[in-house]
Amino acid sequence: MMDMMTRIATLTSETLKALWPEAEGLPGAEELRGLLAVPPDPAMGDYAFPCFRLAKSLRMAPPKIAEALCGGWSHAEVATAQPVNGYMNFFLNRENFAREMMTELAEKGDRYGSSEMGKGKTICLDYSSINIAKRFHIGHLSTTMIGHSLRRIYDFLGYRTVGINHLGDWGTQFGKMIYAYRTWGSREEVEKGGVDELTRLYVKFHEEAEKNPALEDEGRAWFKRIEEGDPEAMEIFSWFKEMTLKDAARVYDLLGVTFDSYAGESFYVDKTGAVVDELREKGLLTQSEGAWVVDLSEDNMPPCLILKKDGTTIYATRDLAAAKYRQDTYHFDKCLYVVAYQQDLHFRQVFRVLEKMGYPWAKDCVHVSFGMVSFEGEALSTRRGNTVHLDDLLAQAREKALEIINEKSPDLPDKEDVARQVGIGAVIYTDLSNNRIKDIDFRWDRALNFDGESGPYVQYTHARCCSVGRKAAEMQLPEPDWSALTDDEAQSLLRLMGRFPDVVKEAAEKYEPSMITRAVTDIAQAFNKYYYEHRILDGDPAQAAARVAMTAAAASVIRTGLFLIGIEAPERM
Repeated sequence: MMDMMTRIATLTSETLKALWPEAEGLPGAEELRGLLAVPPDPAMGDYAFPCFRLAKSLRMAPPKIAEALCGGWSHAEVATAQPVNGYMNFFLNRENFAREMMTELAEKGDRYGSSEMGKGKTICLDYSSINIAKRFHIGHLSTTMIGHSLRRIYDFLGYRTVGINHLGDWGTQFGKMIYAYRTWGSREEVEKGGVDELTRLYVKFHEEAEKNPALEDEGRAWFKRIEEGDPEAMEIFSWFKEMTLKDAARVYDLLGVTFDSYAGESFYVDKTGAVVDELREKGLLTQSEGAWVVDLSEDNMPPCLILKKDGTTIYATRDLAAAKYRQDTYHFDKCLYVVAYQQDLHFRQVFRVLEKMGYPWAKDCVHVSFGMVSFEGEALSTRRGNTVHLDDLLAQAREKALEIINEKSPDLPDKEDVARQVGIGAVIYTDLSNNRIKDIDFRWDRALNFDGESGPYVQYTHARCCSVGRKAAEMQLPEPDWSALTDDEAQSLLRLMGRFPDVVKEAAEKYEPSMITRAVTDIAQAFNKYYYEHRILDGDPAQAAARVAMTAAAASVIRTGLFLIGIEAPERM
């Protein structure tokens, strides 16, 4: 079924051609749809088309064009049109709009908003990318949940997706970890303390290195042994890696996050030689102070370091190898790197080097950046031992949600499971509620507020819709009378649901899950306003049937939206 904006744009295009058949350069229906706007004041209409775009082609003033278009508009069954200051304002035929919207929502159910636009296309998503020998902390929340949400969005739009956890499992820090373990730790203590003990040793190394800088050389020497495949170094390194992945798996299970590949930096080490050889063969490598770099001065960027003075590779070398491997293996149409904004220069350099190597797919590599996370106003640092571990945060969220449920709904069935859904949902919603590039300050009072713009608020709205549905199931309702949905509150809710498919597509195009968070919050607020203004189950049975159908549709769209951002939707709260 054609959505309302497309329908209005198509009819406007037909009206344009009928009025000015000889005019050249007139926009088609697709361009017109992109120009349609939602007026800030509903009294000005449901949609508005600015006629300024037509002034040059028609050689007329926009107000005159608007008057002519409205005069030639003959589709009152869809909407009426009024000219206002160069705009063509559309007022929907409310009953027909309600009927068409409800028919489409019922037909598509939980697939409403999905499409096949990505059929035959592959998107690789590099996200989460935890570091070996460190606990999964709140700083990894954004990359994990933005990547997970984008993956669900692209799946929903018909793409084939490949989720990649590019493990941070290579670099001098692992030499430092091994030195710290052999100097101040023991196998028994690490087995007992797990990744927490590894973190303690990591912090200890940096504290001692501040007093004795020579320890940095010890760390580099142990990493060199890892690079050379030294048996003792590799045994300890592999043990640290296995322990970290086991610890992280618990958190991924809580968040519902999965990956297709855990190929981290170490996986690409033996593939960097071919990259270096290719750069050299193509005349792209130059020596600088003993190191080998790719000069990017013509792009107003510092040189991209490929080999350090001692001949070892660096992040960029391994990322170049990873990009080539992903293209050769998955033949991606896009490869997204969900990494904090501090790495912006790094990715601009890597993508530019890929271009200079002659790879046309370099343009399909995208850095999806995001802001930093603080906790209750405090910045976090693993080196200083000032971190908030994600499993601790999620456990706290469950406990706090359970306290609220015990206070508000002590007899709720399965309340421990609901508390899990609400607590974890509150954390995820907080992370995905604002534009991803904005910094986030996580605060409990906002995250678990059942009355404000929060995960629990949206989940509670879904549960409220389900409650209405359970009561309605006990009634024998006739076919709906859609004239019951012509009031302002119902129309506002229907319009928001009508825009949901566009929001999903735009979120995919802009790599911005927060757009879906905003959309489901708006739908929840619109439903609650409707709920307080209208008695859904009372009155004429056919009209009640229409209100019940709209309530079920609202529950479905909210549930879909929450799923796309990685949040569960409890049916009772």
